[in-house]
Amino acid sequence: MNGLGKADRERLSAVLRGTKGAISVAEAADILEMPGTSTAKLLSRWAKKGWLSRVRRGLYISVPLESRTADIPLEDAWVIADKLYSPCYIGGWSAAEYWDLTEQIFRTVIVLTTQRPRERKPIIKGTEFLFRTVPDKAMFGLKPVWRGQVKVNVSDPTRTVLDMLSDPQLGGGLRSTIDMIRNYMSSEKKDLGLLIKYADQLGNGAVFKRLGFLLEKYAENEQDFIGQCRDRLTTGNAKLDPALKAKKLITRWRLWVPERWAKG
Repeated sequence: MNGLGKADRERLSAVLRGTKGAISVAEAADILEMPGTSTAKLLSRWAKKGWLSRVRRGLYISVPLESRTADIPLEDAWVIADKLYSPCYIGGWSAAEYWDLTEQIFRTVIVLTTQRPRERKPIIKGTEFLFRTVPDKAMFGLKPVWRGQVKVNVSDPTRTVLDMLSDPQLGGGLRSTIDMIRNYMSSEKKDLGLLIKYADQLGNGAVFKRLGFLLEKYAENEQDFIGQCRDRLTTGNAKLDPALKAKKLITRWRLWVPERWAKG
């Protein structure tokens, strides 16, 4: 490690061995048994020398030896999201990609977190993120997956569908959301009983209106689950997609639907 004294080389090596994916000031302070303020200054100095790359205040990643610059892209955006915004999970179209529910490639990583980030659409080292805040009670239906040496939560296939039914923008809009839901319905990951259970737990009445309508349209043989959605209808009318204009009211589902989606 050229440019570093013996003591710094030993400290940096210890920090790199003791951390996974990213380096926080708190983790480094524990490893080095140093005060947080001193550790923060040390990490900052290493970053200026090009051995670390700053991601956000108090968070760094190591720079590969072969790199000619410290301005490197994120090796794994999921790991960084978990470090910065835990408790959180990867969801929406990012989870749909992971579970092979879509062949589309999305540049933005969707993160649902109990935190309230100041920026909802930050760009961190070239990677675009989209954040949604969820309550603590909504942290269910998650699957821990290994990303290198780090475990990160991702919504399971059924929870992924539930989130897109709750907010179609998490699926990239109505068209792609419906495509992903139909892919789920035709896959071995399909579990409508679990989807109803999750929807009950989430407590968003619009979900049952959208799910019932879509099942009736694309899976009319699922009469049992269509009936369960109908039994759970709440008062008031919702939109199939709040982001779209909808002039057609499907009264049996209390759902406003864009005209082209209202047709058979």
